[in-house]
Amino acid sequence: MTSKPTEQIAAERDESGDEGSTEQALTPGRVLDHGRYRLLSQAGVDDRCNVQLWRAKDGVLGRDVALTVLVGDRSDSEAASNARRTLERAMHASTFNHIGVARVLDVVTQSSSDPTGVLGIVIAEWTHGTDLLDLVAEGPLPPGTAARLLQPLAAAVEAAHHAGLVLGADHPQRIRVTPDGEIRMAFPGPMAQATSSDDVRGLGSALYLLLTGRWALGPAPEGLPAAPTGPDGNLVAPRTLRPTVPLELSTVAVRALGNPDSTGTTGGVRTGAAVLRVLEQHATFETTSSVGQSGQATESNEVWRREDPKPDQEKRKKLMISVGVLAVATLLVVGWIAASLIGMFTESNSNRGTGQVIGESGNHPEGQPPPGQPSAAATPVKITGGVSFNTSGDADAPARIPNLFDGDPGTWWSTFNYRQQLGPGGISNGTGAVLTLERAAVLREVVINSQSAGTKVEIREVNGTPSMNGKLLGSAVLNAGETPIQIQADSPSQQFLVVITQLVPSNGEFASQINEVTVSGSVA
Repeated sequence: MTSKPTEQIAAERDESGDEGSTEQALTPGRVLDHGRYRLLSQAGVDDRCNVQLWRAKDGVLGRDVALTVLVGDRSDSEAASNARRTLERAMHASTFNHIGVARVLDVVTQSSSDPTGVLGIVIAEWTHGTDLLDLVAEGPLPPGTAARLLQPLAAAVEAAHHAGLVLGADHPQRIRVTPDGEIRMAFPGPMAQATSSDDVRGLGSALYLLLTGRWALGPAPEGLPAAPTGPDGNLVAPRTLRPTVPLELSTVAVRALGNPDSTGTTGGVRTGAAVLRVLEQHATFETTSSVGQSGQATESNEVWRREDPKPDQEKRKKLMISVGVLAVATLLVVGWIAASLIGMFTESNSNRGTGQVIGESGNHPEGQPPPGQPSAAATPVKITGGVSFNTSGDADAPARIPNLFDGDPGTWWSTFNYRQQLGPGGISNGTGAVLTLERAAVLREVVINSQSAGTKVEIREVNGTPSMNGKLLGSAVLNAGETPIQIQADSPSQQFLVVITQLVPSNGEFASQINEVTVSGSVA
């Protein structure tokens, strides 16, 4: 259905010279930039600005890279000027690091050995997975899945705009979905005239595409249906095409597009943050299998399920049996507790007057407080604030720290993608957050909700400036879901450090996410 050529690895051959047109010259096996980059397969075409998108092999470092190749007539001053502007913007973005954007590795102008029509190249890290056209080839996604997939890209747009950058996230073949189920800007290099508003419109169109299978921003790529408009010229809302789409998702998709000249909408959403808030409210989090295993996908894999969920009678039957077993077990436990209490009081009455005399020195059993000082029961303690922490000083996603304690496991904070594992020799020994409690308490337990199984986390005392030298209160290797960490604290405190010391490897990189942190303790 897509216009993307079938992806195939090029034969090891070397072509040079400028013969033929650019379209003929840029073929699998061709080498660019003095022979460093060998073209493997074409991933797409952005006809709006004469850009070809390629997967290539870096012959020097032996890794796959994403090439945004700017093509045109070298004698055309306007085309050359636009290419220079795009290359300058891409160079400025090379310092921007975010999980939702492929990192820019290099920017080069045309070389004498390149085909005639090549005006410049933006080289970025390769994003494994598939593009948005393949993702919706069999139909739109469930709304909750669409919202979850798009969150990293929306967060990247927000962060880039705060940094004064424009991503150019407004073309479906420049955006890819990773095997971990996250949408990413894979081919950086915005058009010369692109603005931050174009990024927001790109988010709206990407959401519209995932919800409806139709493209709503400008001419649709070949083979992709265009979004319909009503008799009044307004864009038809996703909820009209598909009633199962929540009203808020449908509204933000249309209003983010917000260009009356091209879509007939009235607008109303101007920032990535506004889109991100709605996505976080409607995202559903379920484990998904790798995109590379899509040929063996099952109905339980939500990313690749094209129909809205239907009631599962078998699961409902199992649930009813489980509830019955749980009810019987509860009655047995209650009966056992009642019997224990009756026995305890009976024994107490029979032994009255023969109790042990405890001296003033406090010969109380180990772990029990002296008379008159009963221990306080551990109760939930609210987290009211938090700031990023990183031993390298470069904080990971500080704007998303509040997601750790917002009471919604559907939102999360995540680290950046690291090229090396944390620890000695890496860029950082630890990354996380300093969390502040509503009031001082002696910590007893910290529960961490995360989908990054295998992440190592430490809970450390904060005494003045937070550091890895603070007293270790507890540690654990996280499971998928909730992981309780027992805390050995001696005194009340109002702050503590949650620090990740080992990330989860994925596709040659390392990253982890935490959805929620809850605390219980004895309030001072």
